[in-house]
Amino acid sequence: MLRELVELFLTFARVGVMTFGGGYAMLPMLQREVVERRRWADEEELADYFAIGQCTPGVIAVNTATFIGSKRCGVAGAIAATAGMVFPSLLIITLLAGVIRTYSHLAWVGRAFAGIRVCVCVLIFNAVCKLWSKAVVDRPTLAIYALVLLGMLTLRGSPVVFVLLAGAAGIAVQALRGKGGGAK
Repeated sequence: MLRELVELFLTFARVGVMTFGGGYAMLPMLQREVVERRRWADEEELADYFAIGQCTPGVIAVNTATFIGSKRCGVAGAIAATAGMVFPSLLIITLLAGVIRTYSHLAWVGRAFAGIRVCVCVLIFNAVCKLWSKAVVDRPTLAIYALVLLGMLTLRGSPVVFVLLAGAAGIAVQALRGKGGGAK
């Protein structure tokens, strides 16, 4: 058990130290580590963790690490995975805080951050594309996607409300399919 806890900590610490840009930017690396390399979850399960992680308080990548750690080793695994995910950021941010405060007025520092922001957008887009292929699999899920997107763009409601409504729509679609409506 101790060996697996150390493996959880180190795996998520590697994800935490190697990805920049926050929770969404970590999603592609989480997918590689958790699904492809470690096989701790499959694509669909990871997409579920991302969805739940998005609608619970906290950073999506940290929440996902907590779910995976819990699945692997219970509460101790959740703690090890979460600690691994946040430790590199805590350390790096603590070290950089003084440097940024001292050098933030320099033009090249601002330009560097502008470039990093663009890269983070690409990383997030990559994660969205991977999630899309597992989430939008037929006409009903495409309809749910379109309605949620339209609602988010026009109503400006809470993401939690949209997640709950999308979940209810998924249940309704499955119930209709169970009554002979299983066509794509």
